[in-house]
Amino acid sequence: MNIIPTRKLIQMKIVKTLATAVLTAMLTLTACAKSNKTSDMTTPDKKAIVCYFSATGTTAQAAKRIAEVAGADLHEIVPAEKYTAADLDWTDSTSRSSVEMHNTASRPAISDPGVDLTGYQVIYLGYPNWWNTHPTIINTFIEANNLKGKTIVPFMTSGGSHITNSEKMLREQYPELTFGQGMLMNGKSDSDIKNWISQF
Repeated sequence: MNIIPTRKLIQMKIVKTLATAVLTAMLTLTACAKSNKTSDMTTPDKKAIVCYFSATGTTAQAAKRIAEVAGADLHEIVPAEKYTAADLDWTDSTSRSSVEMHNTASRPAISDPGVDLTGYQVIYLGYPNWWNTHPTIINTFIEANNLKGKTIVPFMTSGGSHITNSEKMLREQYPELTFGQGMLMNGKSDSDIKNWISQF
């Protein structure tokens, strides 16, 4: 019969105890890591989408810049009937845009009225300046979608006018919706855009 010396026996017990402690610690750390990972996955991100109407391409460029800086998705509001150069002639009182903008009830048709905005908390809403405000096709988009509970953040491209009047009108027309501080995109840098979107 082999007899293990008392000192060696004590050493074996110590090693066994240390091994058990190390294994327990590793299992605990693994469980915590899994718990943290699950917690991160179930925390909803503040998802954003940039929805815009662009008649000449200027607002489209601004929308793409915002989407890139914000890491947001992009959706173009496309009119069912494309606007021609003649339609956009603001000096002609009979042009399509003139007629629409002089009729507050005008709601130009859009090709894809209902957009799946599920999961988006912030909607950047872009448009060109028409008659010192937003084109009425923006009203079509707002009224075709359920935007309650979301933050709508307007942005505008303009040859001279400011976004202030447009923001005022949107708040008056849709008092039940939440609007964030809008921005006129003319001359804005990426740094300006970052500072602006950091509010939402």
